[in-house]
Amino acid sequence: MKKIYFAAIATLIANICFADGNRLPSTIPSIAKQECASCHTLYPPAFLPIESWKRIMANLEKHYGTDASTDAKSNLVITQWLTQYGGTYKRISGPPPGDRITASPWFIKKHNGVSAGTWKNPKIKSASNCVACHTGANEGNYDDESIVLPK
Repeated sequence: MKKIYFAAIATLIANICFADGNRLPSTIPSIAKQECASCHTLYPPAFLPIESWKRIMANLEKHYGTDASTDAKSNLVITQWLTQYGGTYKRISGPPPGDRITASPWFIKKHNGVSAGTWKNPKIKSASNCVACHTGANEGNYDDESIVLPK
């Protein structure tokens, strides 16, 4: 009986984490996986406010120094998905500078203890390389328990 109780609590906690944006939504358009995740981690839409996603998707030809343009239909599908789930992370208070997740106040606070040397580790390279430390990032899991710093 205790095992069932603990399993129910674990499920409830997982649902709370999903509800506050710490995970990818359960439904992800295949075009988002194809277009976005071909170059970087598919970030949970909730990590940025809706207005940031709209600006990012409207300027894909200048996507942080890369031309990430898509056809109009793909752009619409991805934009709708991002804006449907965008800005729901509990710490979102407004668009960060440059619409960068890594410039968000919640990101900076969460990574406050990470030294500058850690970011320069050749296996990490930058704060935007989530999967280098968050082993479950490609599945949308950013829980602290999934963190392993590369040596």
